[in-house]
Amino acid sequence: MSDFKVRLQKKAQFVNETLRRILDHQEIYGDLKEAIRYTLESPGKRVRAVLLLWCCELVGGRTNHNAEMASAAIEMVHTYSLIHDDLPAMDDDDMRRGLPTCHKAFDEATAILTGDALLTLAFEILAKEIDSPAVAVRLIRQLAEDAGASGMIAGQMADLRAQEFTGTKEILEYIHVHKTAKMFRCAAAMGAICGGATQEQLDCLGEYGLRMGLAFQIADDILDETASSEQLGKTAGKDLKAAKCTYPAVVGLETARTLQEQVTSEAVAVLKPFGKKADVLREFAQVLLQRTK
Repeated sequence: MSDFKVRLQKKAQFVNETLRRILDHQEIYGDLKEAIRYTLESPGKRVRAVLLLWCCELVGGRTNHNAEMASAAIEMVHTYSLIHDDLPAMDDDDMRRGLPTCHKAFDEATAILTGDALLTLAFEILAKEIDSPAVAVRLIRQLAEDAGASGMIAGQMADLRAQEFTGTKEILEYIHVHKTAKMFRCAAAMGAICGGATQEQLDCLGEYGLRMGLAFQIADDILDETASSEQLGKTAGKDLKAAKCTYPAVVGLETARTLQEQVTSEAVAVLKPFGKKADVLREFAQVLLQRTK
């Protein structure tokens, strides 16, 4: 497992270097570029971007230029979502990835514009840098659908509204699938598209991403109650204090752990058609199951 974590860190560093190179070539007004760099280069796990790269390698044999650009795009969208999620009107958090949140390090208006800039820059990168117009359109569509009004944003809206009443397991699953799991599905699907996947391979990897993303969010819910702020890099216990709709709150901590293991097993099972070639994704799911931050 330690060897795998080293491989994961190397992939994350590859994503970091890609992001830095792209940002260095952007002509952006001083304060805005500083805020974008601050949030984009903060020490994130790059889980979605790495998932995209490994899915491309699984079906295409290697990481290619399109996957490299797509991994940067999905990380930009994820970072934008964190900036906006931390705003006072949303989850109102002071820390993210062990650093002051964007609106604390700069100001609220700058944070809003930084998120806006990252979201639009992601689509600009896909439109400009993907070497096939047909592939670019497919990637743009996948990202727009999973990050937009029927995906991540729908989940965020449902999450905010769920604080106003006692949540149910059905509402909870809707929130987590849309707010988190669909972006994991997006990463897996974008990687598959970049690698030239068949429709069967695309469907398979998309389902793997969805299951893994749900397990990831259940883990987040558990860690919010069991880990320290230092471990998490953000304020621990906020979900409980805000009476948010989480798996421990709705089904209890032990049942939440059981569900996380079950969903992780489902993600791994989906990979059967790929045989041993998908071992890296099987290990990935297990590493995320055991994470402590």
